[in-house]
Amino acid sequence: MKDIRIALLDMNNNHVNQGFRNIKEISEAFQQSTEENVSIKTFDVRFKNEMPDIEDFDIFISSGGPGDPHREGLEWEDKFAKFLDKVFEHNKFNDDKKYLFLICHSFQLASIHWKLGTINKRKSYSFGVMPIHKTEEGEQEFLFKNLPDPFYGVDSRAYQFIEPDHERFEELGMKIVAIEKFRPHIDLERAVMAVRFSEEIFGTQFHPEANPAGMIENLKDEKNKEAMIENFGMEKYLETIDRIDDEDKIILTQAQILPRFLRFAKKNVLNQIEVTA
Repeated sequence: MKDIRIALLDMNNNHVNQGFRNIKEISEAFQQSTEENVSIKTFDVRFKNEMPDIEDFDIFISSGGPGDPHREGLEWEDKFAKFLDKVFEHNKFNDDKKYLFLICHSFQLASIHWKLGTINKRKSYSFGVMPIHKTEEGEQEFLFKNLPDPFYGVDSRAYQFIEPDHERFEELGMKIVAIEKFRPHIDLERAVMAVRFSEEIFGTQFHPEANPAGMIENLKDEKNKEAMIENFGMEKYLETIDRIDDEDKIILTQAQILPRFLRFAKKNVLNQIEVTA
């Protein structure tokens, strides 16, 4: 029986992070629910310069993390850039595909690396449960299949991806599948919230791994609480707390996107084995 090998890339730079805990929980739940042997290995990319060899794994999930996504001349940045290119190039020329999911900070790093648009600092830190809108391509995105439009996701970012270079997207065969809420009364560009980088590589600006318990935990941090009140007002903050465990919001998003990605990757990895056997 084929082993499914998962690498989790921890991009938190030694900061304690609720999101990474959630990614591990989702990966372990997948491990428990499947007949195949699933191995999970964690790599501390930014703090320890650890990076998986792509030949050793089938599936990669790269987390969010703090700080500026632009290069600062650190050793791990080159390694991560090469990792992105290796996965992308490997899938172009090989039948045994590698599957990669990029979240928040990782999503920004990839968008900068592939020169897809402007990634800049927001006027203020954004934190909360946000409505996320599907684009036309997003309507066809199978990871969003059972989600309404808009669906809800946890946003936690100081940076944003705006002004996408549509020619560059076209050139690389990439698609924008979700964007920030349309706010005609605010004269700001809508941020890109999810990209289908290739059939095997997907990324989100929001946190599809987040659950209500983690969100409540994050709101104990005064910075997050203040950011939410500043962005949305006290009334909206209280409403979010009230709706945080609604079945049709972040619980639904958490149950759909990453588990669906893992099942899709597993199915294709196993199909490849059968073809080559």
